[in-house]
Amino acid sequence: MKFYNRLIFTSLLFAAIVSCKSQQKTLVTDGSELVQVANNFSFTEGPASDKNGNVYFTDQPNNKILKWNQADNSINTFMESSGRANGLYFDNDQNLLAAADDKNELWRIHENGKIDTLITDFEGKKLNGPNDIWVDKKGGIYFTDPYYQRDYWTRKEADIKEKNVYYISPDLKNISIVAKGLAQPNGIIGTPNGKKLYVADIGDKKTYSYSIQENGTLSDRTLFTDMGSDGMTIDNLGNIYLTGEGVTIFNSKGEQLKNIPINENWTANVTFGGKNQDVLFITAMGSVYTLQMNVHGVRY
Repeated sequence: MKFYNRLIFTSLLFAAIVSCKSQQKTLVTDGSELVQVANNFSFTEGPASDKNGNVYFTDQPNNKILKWNQADNSINTFMESSGRANGLYFDNDQNLLAAADDKNELWRIHENGKIDTLITDFEGKKLNGPNDIWVDKKGGIYFTDPYYQRDYWTRKEADIKEKNVYYISPDLKNISIVAKGLAQPNGIIGTPNGKKLYVADIGDKKTYSYSIQENGTLSDRTLFTDMGSDGMTIDNLGNIYLTGEGVTIFNSKGEQLKNIPINENWTANVTFGGKNQDVLFITAMGSVYTLQMNVHGVRY
């Protein structure tokens, strides 16, 4: 009986290893190579894909939002004087949300360039500096608010000592803290079914998952992996993509599947773009890269 049980355990372990290795092989399209699209920026961040698969990203030191056109692989300037935008995300009406770091605000940018300032403070105190954004199915907005001292600020310390994750209600009337006790929350992404939110605490080198409640609050904080991240995304299989030393991919159980090395000192952020949402778009230092994938991103 002991031998039989050991045989079953060994078979299950072998099957798990084979399955994990198989998924590693199938994530990236066979024969595809990492392509450096451009390298003439100062520091790229915040990629976000629109409904057509074009990717908008930021060059924060140069105060610009750029647009990668998936049809011809070209890059054009979408906005000058972008509020030192960092993270970007499209809301459910295809307006571009921007973590406008210059005055610690959250912007909504319409297609014609019109800007709505959604928030600049919390309970009368200036935000630390909104960093990354995710929008749920209802239109509620989650954003991380770490503190990174900028040389273009006049202030030298935070009004809000804690580094929190906030939630803005779909009607934009209420803002609340939904996650606290973090050293430096940064990357953020939710699952397509709206039931789970991942938050990277880059300051503590950890990433957590939370259960999303009906009213947008979070519960059941669980350690996902002992790795922080600057930015993050998710694919149709539920795999989570973290950044820093290249792009590291984990399955939904927190098991590492693959690392995509990037020949840069730092990989800041990642998303899926392209007509079929199967192009991994990566921002790293002054460059942006693409990689053809077998998996794809998710949209509502």
